[in-house]
Amino acid sequence: MFRLSNNLIGILNFITFLLSIPIIWAGVWLRNNGSSECERFLDTPVIVIGVFLLLVSVAGLVGACCKNSCLLWIYLVVMFLLIVLLFCFTIFAFVVTNKGAGQVLSGRGYKEYKLGDYSNWLQKRVTSGKNWNKIRSCLVDGKVCSKFNETYLSDTVEQFYTERQSGCCKPSDECGYTYTITNSSNPDCAAWDNQPDVLCFNCNSCKAGLLDNLKRDWKRVAIVNIVFLIFLIIVYSVGCCAFRNNRRDNSYPAGWKA
Repeated sequence: MFRLSNNLIGILNFITFLLSIPIIWAGVWLRNNGSSECERFLDTPVIVIGVFLLLVSVAGLVGACCKNSCLLWIYLVVMFLLIVLLFCFTIFAFVVTNKGAGQVLSGRGYKEYKLGDYSNWLQKRVTSGKNWNKIRSCLVDGKVCSKFNETYLSDTVEQFYTERQSGCCKPSDECGYTYTITNSSNPDCAAWDNQPDVLCFNCNSCKAGLLDNLKRDWKRVAIVNIVFLIFLIIVYSVGCCAFRNNRRDNSYPAGWKA
């Protein structure tokens, strides 16, 4: 008699197998058609995730449906490691995003970001020259400040500063921006340039603004991870039942099976 737990594991892994195919296809498409370094940067991780899901789903599907205890055991080991890694990442994400927040400025429609307000680990990842050059390239390619010229260039200083703008698209507030060079000691003031591909992409406030976005995104991911962890634990428990059923069925002579 085919067990309910085996059926559930088989169905779940069949769905995962189907999902892995478009993921792999997307990674291959990015590798061959990516128009920027940012898009090509994602191709390898996407392909790895897709292949990983494909292999794990095949192991779970064959192990459950064909009562192959060896493959099902491999599937359970991988699932256990995934649960442990996901749990550790979730805790880590909450720890590194616990510190730092933008500063609300009086009479301004945006927040000011300071690089030193965020965790040292995040700072090191962003301030690394190699990492930041890639990030900066992505920001420029993504045209995050593309509306700057057409929307804000004709504004007065007062109008400009009441708009909500990224730390990459404007100089720091303490520069006293007046469309002319200022004497502020803030290095961001010297880093600012009106060129569309420069602006404040080399400013610390830009890096801090990126960290603030990462902090919010990582917290959302951590919350989603908690839900996903609960789902994985349930699947792992069902998988353990299927593995136990396989061992029990395989331990009996053929004539004893119902």
